[in-house]
Amino acid sequence: MLFFLWLVCVCHAGQPNVILIVSDDQGYPDLGCIGTKPLITPNLDKLAAEGVRGTSFYVTWPACTPSRGSVLTGRYPQRNGLYDMVRNDMVNFGHLYSPEEYAVSPEMTLGLDVREVTIGDMLKKAGYATGCVGKWDMGQAQRFLPLQRGFDFFYGHGNNGIDYYTHERYGVPSLFRGNERTQEDQGTYVTDVFRREALRFVGEHAGKQPFFLYLAFNAPHGASSFGKGTTEGAKKVAEGVQAPEKYVAMYRGKVKDEKLARYCGAVTCMDEAIGALMDAIEKTGQQDNTILLFLSDNGGSGNGGNAPLKGGKSSMWEGGLRVPFIMRWPGVLPAGEVTDEFLTSLELVPTLLAASSSKAPDGVKFDGFNMLPVLRGEAKSPRTAMFWQRRGDNAARFEKWKWLESAKGNGLYDLRTDLGEKHDLSAEKPEIAKMMRDRFSKWRAEMDAAEPRGPFRDY
Repeated sequence: MLFFLWLVCVCHAGQPNVILIVSDDQGYPDLGCIGTKPLITPNLDKLAAEGVRGTSFYVTWPACTPSRGSVLTGRYPQRNGLYDMVRNDMVNFGHLYSPEEYAVSPEMTLGLDVREVTIGDMLKKAGYATGCVGKWDMGQAQRFLPLQRGFDFFYGHGNNGIDYYTHERYGVPSLFRGNERTQEDQGTYVTDVFRREALRFVGEHAGKQPFFLYLAFNAPHGASSFGKGTTEGAKKVAEGVQAPEKYVAMYRGKVKDEKLARYCGAVTCMDEAIGALMDAIEKTGQQDNTILLFLSDNGGSGNGGNAPLKGGKSSMWEGGLRVPFIMRWPGVLPAGEVTDEFLTSLELVPTLLAASSSKAPDGVKFDGFNMLPVLRGEAKSPRTAMFWQRRGDNAARFEKWKWLESAKGNGLYDLRTDLGEKHDLSAEKPEIAKMMRDRFSKWRAEMDAAEPRGPFRDY
């Protein structure tokens, strides 16, 4: 089957271009085509109509840094070593870092282990031009930045959040062009900056060389700046999501408050940027030779809820882990299909290697598989299990069962009949609960036995 898919890919388009788009804190129901919210996302809706949309697609962690690390490596956070956030917690209490203090802080000294191989490394080795635009979140020290991790081009921020206009993270200038910090675009809404740079990269390479663009938006994440009333030493007042007035105005009177209107506006602005990229691909004649993928890095936050799912970002409920997913590849994947097959972000790297006829690096253990046969409707997903750990919060899914033990709640749930995780069955089915704990423990033992990676693991 793998050889057949390789042959299909080669005959269809040689090495297809790849655009991998990741949004930030966009909830499971937050697409216009789903129809449960008044969101205006015509371009993402078009992408779904021309590709395959997944409804049981999971990420590896309920917040950004570890989740994005898995997108780039195809490995569980506990295997690649980046299994917690890379951030300075003192900003939670209104603390402004001096340049000297910031230089030795976790945000500057921690990152994805340099021994890890990224999808940028893999596709560059296969002859692709590789670009990263937007939120990197894998470390800001030079050894961690994209130009040292398989990317030819980088314009974005290395940390996990910024102000949309100043491009600062709680007062620290945070945009990079290549390996150097820049303030050249300060004052411009950052989604527009990322749109411009993505279009530039595509324009330079489309039709000349196969390219891989990792376009990682910070939208619709809340702005990493202090809201009015924040005082040093006290819990910060959150700024919330920022969006241009043009887009916020679309939602006033349609949603409950101004903060939610700004969230929705940021999604619509991002959708327009994605639409501009889709148009550019079509104008260069590369649409049929371009794979376009879209997903969110974790569940929604500040988005008015993730119903029908329970919970949201930072939780082990479905609302923190199950995200929107779309993949379009004209002529290879069917158009307008919706699949409820069990899939995860761990499948992304193996799938892109298969699609591009690229060789997997020697000695690297992936935790996912090539999902093209599943998206084509030719096979059921071979994935039966998935595991998550966030400090003391543990969760697992096996077939239809979901189990979690966490500070925000415990339980055993049948997702086929209880997607909203309302009915805890652990007392009724103790043997299933024990089976799930045992499977989690076996997975944890496998992660502990893996070759150790930093920055958090003690070895």
